[in-house]
Amino acid sequence: MNKRNYQKELETVIEKNQKADYVPRLLLHSCCAPCSSYVLEYLSKYFAITVLYYNPNIYPPEEIRKRADEQERLIASMPMEHAAVYLEGRYEPEVFYETVKGHEGDKEGGERCFLCYRLRLEEAARQAKAGGFDYFTTTLSISPLKNAEKLNEIGEELAEEYGVAYLNSDFKKKNGYKRSTELSAEYGLYRQNYCGCVFSRMQRAE
Repeated sequence: MNKRNYQKELETVIEKNQKADYVPRLLLHSCCAPCSSYVLEYLSKYFAITVLYYNPNIYPPEEIRKRADEQERLIASMPMEHAAVYLEGRYEPEVFYETVKGHEGDKEGGERCFLCYRLRLEEAARQAKAGGFDYFTTTLSISPLKNAEKLNEIGEELAEEYGVAYLNSDFKKKNGYKRSTELSAEYGLYRQNYCGCVFSRMQRAE
């Protein structure tokens, strides 16, 4: 079976909307400001974006505030063709711990992470449906450590369930990750050295 080219699929959607002279509304789940930087630079030319900051996995609690404030600051200071809107989700660490119960010892990038992807993407799908958005997607695929195939698979399943199209993507393509590090330096963004949850922090320390 041929491996899907999610970047090509994204470009096809962009092209179709441009031909129709239509600027669709996109709900973009973001894990942090650095990861969202390139995605916003790229997609704000073609979409009216609302950035959803929903990350109940983040540990410790003071870390969530740091990351959320940086996300809001970036949106306010970054020039975009179609200005983005910031939407802060609830901080529900207990929901994350319940979701990954039994998978606490999984290696980073395994089943625990997939459950976490689904938790955050499902909230994005819910918000996208409630807000009447055309698409939803996530910045997570920009990280070389994140499984783009799994993210798109979960996104497509949730699109079926919630009736909102998932914008297939693999933002690390076209030097997306490299560009995000450049933009992070340019805007002086706070960059953490672990994914976000207590388990990734412990693995990083080890």
